[in-house]
Amino acid sequence: MLSSEVMKELRQTVSDTQLVTSAAGLYAYGFDASIHHRTPDVVVRPRTTEEVSAIVKIADAHEIPVVARGSGTALSGQAVPIKGGIVLDLSGMDRVLEVNVEDLYCVVEPGVIYGRLNQQLAPKKFFFPPSPGSSDVCTVGGMVACNASGMRAIKYGATRDYVLGLEVVLPDGSVAHMGTRTIKNSSGYQLEKLMVGSEGTLGIITRITLRLLPLPKSRAIAIASFDDIEQAGQGISNIVASGLQPSGLEIMDSVCIRAVNQSTGVGLPNADAIILAEVDGDEAVIKKDIEAIADICRESGATRVDFTHEQEEMASLWQGRKSVLPSLSRYGEDSVSVSLADDMSVPISRIPIAIKRFQEIAEEHDILVGTYGHAGDGNLHTKVLINPLEEGSWDRAEAAVDAIYETVLELQGTVSGEHGIGISKAPWMQRERHDTLKLMHAIKQAVDPKNIMNPGKIMQWQGSIIKYLRYP
Repeated sequence: MLSSEVMKELRQTVSDTQLVTSAAGLYAYGFDASIHHRTPDVVVRPRTTEEVSAIVKIADAHEIPVVARGSGTALSGQAVPIKGGIVLDLSGMDRVLEVNVEDLYCVVEPGVIYGRLNQQLAPKKFFFPPSPGSSDVCTVGGMVACNASGMRAIKYGATRDYVLGLEVVLPDGSVAHMGTRTIKNSSGYQLEKLMVGSEGTLGIITRITLRLLPLPKSRAIAIASFDDIEQAGQGISNIVASGLQPSGLEIMDSVCIRAVNQSTGVGLPNADAIILAEVDGDEAVIKKDIEAIADICRESGATRVDFTHEQEEMASLWQGRKSVLPSLSRYGEDSVSVSLADDMSVPISRIPIAIKRFQEIAEEHDILVGTYGHAGDGNLHTKVLINPLEEGSWDRAEAAVDAIYETVLELQGTVSGEHGIGISKAPWMQRERHDTLKLMHAIKQAVDPKNIMNPGKIMQWQGSIIKYLRYP
């Protein structure tokens, strides 16, 4: 509970319509898309950098935790206010301030929705490429905070690769401008890159300068069916090793296929696994490349390969892929998909080993695991399905997650490819980065000495992740 003095200062800074104080409203802001929940003391909806700065100055003076929030699509608890305090809802700061295709950049506020930004860029024949699965609802600010990427990262990279500059409100309320509007920059420390992926623990991002790329002229997709998911994993590795450069290379196992088909009616092939491969560029090039990918899939054991360049068919296939996460939550009457071990990356050649081991771990711990993801860049997703009310289910799930991440680290992978750390992956990130944790703590202490910016997350998390659950 915040003091009456703090609430008075907040009301002097923003209007009452920009404050959420009702019990129901505060409860709703305690969620993101993770398994965690904690109710904040107050929610503030700023409209300008000046308002953000003033709010953070109040928080700094009274040592109140501040958690930044966009659309709440984070899967690891980044937007959950585990220490209470102030949630800053930045979704109202949603203006595209400048589009400059001559200099290959745009400037946006953090609340701009990724999909809407690309709709605005499309008539100019440019785009911002990362393409996360939540592209229709996620904010660009959230993407920067978590270094999000997605289905086209194999060719185009992650959000960090497109951030040229940032405006950031620091923990004392001062405003810092980092980076440039130029494509090349070798002027001192790249502090804007440090902020990308910092998950709100170092400051509040209020303005973003992004690099743009020309839209490809054409696209085509191949869908390959396999009776053995290991063969599909090997097919991914073979495509990458061929020297071809697909713009998307996805894998889905039988659990995910069944979930999507029964939930959406997309009509994906009934197989042990499928590969979705996209190529883009000039029409003559994509025709040649998609046929080469189809040949590689057949040589790798595919029982059937189809491909299309029809816009509606491609959109339907990608929508099916994007529907995996919500579809898995409707897979069974009692089972729900919980965001545990939901994001990891391994070297591409080791994908078949990882997939096989994940299946073995699921059987060993008597849980259901759906495996899918951006396998072309080594980024896999494993969704754990459990009955959250069943006795022992959380213990089995946590043990399975531990085994999954042990496998990832044994394969010289990383515990997060794109979703970030927050709470849900903190213990395993700490294990992975044990030799640099001291440096991370030192950076946090130097920038945020009062520890008010999203405290308790990433390297600061302690103990089991089965805490602050949204479930009874």
